[in-house]
Amino acid sequence: MTTITSTRHQGWLDRIETMGNKLPDPALLFFILLLMVWICSAIFAQLTYSHIDPRSGEAIVIKNLLTGDSMTWFTSNMVKTFVGFHPLGVVLVAMLGIGVADHTGFIRAGLKALLNVTSPKILTPMLLLIAIVSHSGGDAGYVLVIPLGAVIFQAAGRHPLAGIACAFAGVSGGFSANFVPSMIDPLLQGISQAAAQIINPELTLNPLNNWFFTSASCLLVVGVGWYLTDKVIEPRLAATEVDGDLADAPALESLTDVERKGLYMALLSMIVTAVILVVTSLPDDSSWRAASGGLAAAGSPLMASIVTLIFIFFLIPGIVYGYVAGTVNSHHDIVAGMSESMRGMSYYLVMAFFASLFISEFARSNLGALLALQGASVLQSLAMPSGITIVGVIFISGFVNLFIGSASAKWALLAPILIPMLMQLGISPDITQAAYRIGDSSTNIITPLMPYFPLVVVFSQRYVKNTGIGTVVAMMLPYSLSFLLVWTLFLLGYWFIGFPLGLQSSYVYPAP
Repeated sequence: MTTITSTRHQGWLDRIETMGNKLPDPALLFFILLLMVWICSAIFAQLTYSHIDPRSGEAIVIKNLLTGDSMTWFTSNMVKTFVGFHPLGVVLVAMLGIGVADHTGFIRAGLKALLNVTSPKILTPMLLLIAIVSHSGGDAGYVLVIPLGAVIFQAAGRHPLAGIACAFAGVSGGFSANFVPSMIDPLLQGISQAAAQIINPELTLNPLNNWFFTSASCLLVVGVGWYLTDKVIEPRLAATEVDGDLADAPALESLTDVERKGLYMALLSMIVTAVILVVTSLPDDSSWRAASGGLAAAGSPLMASIVTLIFIFFLIPGIVYGYVAGTVNSHHDIVAGMSESMRGMSYYLVMAFFASLFISEFARSNLGALLALQGASVLQSLAMPSGITIVGVIFISGFVNLFIGSASAKWALLAPILIPMLMQLGISPDITQAAYRIGDSSTNIITPLMPYFPLVVVFSQRYVKNTGIGTVVAMMLPYSLSFLLVWTLFLLGYWFIGFPLGLQSSYVYPAP
């Protein structure tokens, strides 16, 4: 790896890392933020606001969380809040299956085979592409691709944190750059359509109204991420010592005959499992389908089972590999693999406890909703030209994203203001939604309030012990700023040329 010693960007990233790592431990930081939310809610609850909450149709109200009723609700629901924290179940269930596959050696054998057929020159773009596609299955990429990114880079003789940064950039920063349709497409389209019908009750939008643009954006994110990983992030990490628990992982050598046989049988079992899933999904009356008949529709049993399927698709081949390759002697070894994976998640559980309480109380206070509505109102009052307004939508979305993690929750707040406003300027809901998706994706990777951010810190600490929030933010900031700037210019150029955004989409309202 090439070392860059004295450049301007290295200096300010180092300062950000130093300042960020001086913050309290992430668990304590979330507790401090919880206290601040309580105090701010009590202060801002004394004021009245003219902003209309689109979820209720009434003026937004900040809830005072320091009242007796609010505090008793908090204490009586604390366990429910923690157990119901969405990333918690996703992480733990998926890690049980991945733990078995790792313990038996299936993952290492697969990586050996992968690296034997993959040129080191395309390792970075390959990882970025896999990371981008992974979020078609919901949040799978966070618990699957990001840790594997570190393993792949370390096995190739590269810095494991660069692998984590690269995978995180693809999974989260490239969230809206997928060429594979996913459940987020109809979810956002439904919100956009409801907002557009405020102006035109007859207007309907296609669920894939941004598909062509998000597909083209995939190439953009891979290209920018590839350059940043190899030319900025990894050279900066060259001097960072790998001293964590996984620092001394054995190098990957060529597959032995026994490993090759085990890998062959494990992959065969994975294919058989996939065939069973496909065959049971094909019938029109399949139990995997939603009531509407769609397999990928929001709420369909197939989409709801993604994490369980990850568990199964790693558990079965992991077990098969273990018995064929001789790394497993009994079921006790399988349970041991699960136990080891849970031990590695102990610190994450502590952080998740305080993060879940903070995120729940922040949402309950309505402070985030007020911030989103205020930003949208400011943009509306400026009455700028259409192109500049679209850029404003991107930056407002990116800023609000630092405080509200859910893409659909933010859009439910912003869409009823932004879409009707821009429709009256002759701008279609399709491009307004595309602009929102850029802002929503670009800043995911630099906000500690994103539910999976603490997990990325934990993954990083397994390789570099003193990794903190500042370390991860400094790694990801070049991606975030570059994605935000280049992606914005890309949308404007795409719009200028007139390429279609997606199916049945338009740039102008009313559509020609």
